[in-house]
Amino acid sequence: MYRLGRSRALASAFSAPKVSPSARLQSIAQQQRRALSIHEYRSADLLRQYGIDLPKGSVATTAAEAEAVAKSIGTDDMVIKAQVLAGGRGKGSFDNGLKGGVRVIYSPTEAKMFADQMIGHKLITKQTGAGGRLCNAVYICERKFARREFYLAILMDRASQGPVIVSSSQGGMDIEGVAKENPDAITTTYIDINVGVTDEIARGIATKLGFSEQCIEDAKDTIKNLYTIFLEKDATQIEINPLSETSDHKVMCMDAKFGFDDNADFRQKEVFEWRDTTQEDPEEVRAAEAGLNFIKLDGDIGCLVNGAGLAMATMDIIKLNGGQPANFLDVGGGATPAAIKEAFELITSDPKVTAIFVNIFGGIVRCDAIAHGLINTVKTLDLKIPIIARLQGTNMEQAHQLINESGMKIFSIDDLQSAAERAVQLSKVVKMGAWPDCPEG
Repeated sequence: MYRLGRSRALASAFSAPKVSPSARLQSIAQQQRRALSIHEYRSADLLRQYGIDLPKGSVATTAAEAEAVAKSIGTDDMVIKAQVLAGGRGKGSFDNGLKGGVRVIYSPTEAKMFADQMIGHKLITKQTGAGGRLCNAVYICERKFARREFYLAILMDRASQGPVIVSSSQGGMDIEGVAKENPDAITTTYIDINVGVTDEIARGIATKLGFSEQCIEDAKDTIKNLYTIFLEKDATQIEINPLSETSDHKVMCMDAKFGFDDNADFRQKEVFEWRDTTQEDPEEVRAAEAGLNFIKLDGDIGCLVNGAGLAMATMDIIKLNGGQPANFLDVGGGATPAAIKEAFELITSDPKVTAIFVNIFGGIVRCDAIAHGLINTVKTLDLKIPIIARLQGTNMEQAHQLINESGMKIFSIDDLQSAAERAVQLSKVVKMGAWPDCPEG
């Protein structure tokens, strides 16, 4: 139901003993993501800053720039990659009919041609949904041929409360698939954060992966440098797939995915300036700017709650009564009138919403103040759909009286079960077209 945090998912998937990796991967599918993702070209720049080897390449935001980048690389064997924050780019397709967000190219002319077809268009992959995601740039790099391909990820693991390195000799493919089909091919190395990745640990990982004798030391240094990035940049995920040994015995990161802890934005200013909000749900971006925690879901009953735990309980009880929540929305401890108005605008921007369930515990703020904000918001926005309000805490009796005397279509109900039942019932009435002021049909 909720969004999967891939970095935390992989870490947790390989942490607990006596359970297969594929089963563990399923068990954490409920975890919500809290990590900034950055584009591949940004990840490449970061790797270079730490002395990690990777194919020569650069980003382009226009077709002309793509042609110039291809010329500067100085080879006729290159790859152009659409910069979209989603997996499965190579198998995706653009809204203009172009197949594949990752293409092999052989000239600057081809770079210009494909960039023109990619930039400004939406790429649809298995992870983007039918709407796709806008491609604003392409990354062009030289094409390198690997003798061997490996998988390596450094993740923050909840179970062990520390970093973990997940590695596999089967790189260049979907790691979840490897976990399911061949779990023995995956190795998990737990890192003592007070000690870090020593030469011995890094060399042992490189040896077990299968690097040739000529590359062991380079691979060791690469693993240690990746761990340094992980620590210094407050990363939650560094995923290199594949980590390759090239035909001329060089260790190279061919592709990289980075995730960073949202809570570290105050000390990672540069990294968080790389955030690309065009790759995110615009409503979630708007909510974040207003200090709201908002995730859009597929149901039709809007939820406005203060506190993440109460929000999840509210969604659960709606489902138990046969309804479907339209969103997760936590206004936090300060449920101010301004926050309530912004929350209502977000909820009602979804045309599927047929009722709104407000469930507020008025500990930090008074219930009567919330009631005033609620009534004023309904008037200002001229809302026609039913609103069920359960306000508990300080001055709840005054809040109940204010709502009942407002003349608005707000139902003040104290009992949680009764409030949830009423929300589901009224939502059905609206969908039937039997609610006053609602469209027929």
